[in-house]
Amino acid sequence: MQRQQAPFRAEVVGSFLRPDDIKVARQQFSRGELTALQLRAVEDDAIRRVVEQQCACGLHVVTDGEFRRAWWHFDFFDGLQGVERYDSQQGIQFNGVQTKAHGVRVTGKLAFGDHPMLEDFRYLKSISGNAQPKMTIPSPSVLHFRGGRKDIDASVYPDLEAYFDDLATTWRDAIHAFYAAGCRYLQLDDTVWAYLCSDAQRQQIRERGDCPDELARIYADVINRALADKPADLTVGLHVCRGNFRSTWISEGGYEPVAEILFGSVNVDAFFLEYDNDRSGDFAPLRFIRPGHQQVVLGLVTTKNGELENPEGVKARLQEAAHYVDKAQICLSPQCGFASTEEGNSLTEAQQWNKIKLITEIAQQVW
Repeated sequence: MQRQQAPFRAEVVGSFLRPDDIKVARQQFSRGELTALQLRAVEDDAIRRVVEQQCACGLHVVTDGEFRRAWWHFDFFDGLQGVERYDSQQGIQFNGVQTKAHGVRVTGKLAFGDHPMLEDFRYLKSISGNAQPKMTIPSPSVLHFRGGRKDIDASVYPDLEAYFDDLATTWRDAIHAFYAAGCRYLQLDDTVWAYLCSDAQRQQIRERGDCPDELARIYADVINRALADKPADLTVGLHVCRGNFRSTWISEGGYEPVAEILFGSVNVDAFFLEYDNDRSGDFAPLRFIRPGHQQVVLGLVTTKNGELENPEGVKARLQEAAHYVDKAQICLSPQCGFASTEEGNSLTEAQQWNKIKLITEIAQQVW
């Protein structure tokens, strides 16, 4: 039996492989051969198709595939007040590959204004039909974590307590603005909690002068303050990501180091958790998921490659997870998006959709 409200038994994380027409149109736009309006028209058509494809696979939730973005996070940060993107010395280091060399820094007072992604959501809502449209944005902790103190102008924020106050307020205002635009399902994407699970990343955090456990407490508090007065009919999920760029990854390690504070105190309605391989650890940390309405969406189907999972193996893992959290609180999804950046992962569109169909079929059988 399908769960008839968000999160659904069969879920998606957000991004899908960019179709060729969008890739071509973006190249033409960068060369000045298309206007912004012409590019948006191409994106509109592609988003309409990806919504139809999600529904055809049996999903009750749809996203725009993040088709208007080059990055899962930078494009959102670009629309915030007080944030500036810059060319860095090197990209983000993944396992054997680096991203393009970009960073963001805070150069003024943080605020959420007339963000362009509000209109992006309105378009998605207008074409969603009977499906639930879901908006995805980065979590507030991501803006702080990547650069830390060095990427926050000390003349604007000499005191980091004031910075974290504004960070929480900015995301609170974002949540209410998307709600006013008609959004009833919002997902915060967050790589930081996975970094805080990694021994190697925790050591790097200490080397730059921060305490991993203190950061966890700060980020939990910022997220909770952003959610403090969210409307009752708005579902907010948090996706914990270990890195997803051209089928590679950054973090490894189970959720145990952060489980009690993350699952036990962060007041989201659902946790989207990557569990597609041994790097994710076992299900024991799920014992901290609070009983009741809070859901855990298990990412048991990988987006890193096109090999289709054995459905019986996925069902067995769902049963295993149910030893730690009530089966009624469990949902199923891909481990991440299929294209967190415009480059996309190493699989075909056909393989992508076969994985989505597998998820909906398993969810129908299990629930």
